[in-house]
Amino acid sequence: MDLHFEELLGRVTDFIKSEAKTETIVGEQFELGNFKCVPVIKVGMGFGSGGGEGGMTKGSRGEGMGAGAGVGIEPIGFLVSREDEISFLAAGKANNLSAIFEKVPDLIERLSKNKAKKESEVS
Repeated sequence: MDLHFEELLGRVTDFIKSEAKTETIVGEQFELGNFKCVPVIKVGMGFGSGGGEGGMTKGSRGEGMGAGAGVGIEPIGFLVSREDEISFLAAGKANNLSAIFEKVPDLIERLSKNKAKKESEVS
């Protein structure tokens, strides 16, 4: 077995370049009623490898190589827009993903009240 560490490292680097892009960090937009929502995601990647070769006695040959990688994806929040208003709803330990969706009805109600108030002021 030939150890091609530089080739392996090049492939890993190319993989990271292809995966760590805007589309990976900011998810696909979706609509929730009159709201347009864009998930914002934190992506982390790690890689490690090692190898060795050599034998203990004349005529013996030992080789070894190992590699490992990991990817972690975590939602950090949502960009929420309606008409010309944009806000960020954070996710986290205190505000988990379900808490964000629980806030959506309140957000809709507040925006509706603000719109009705503005319309009444114009009339």
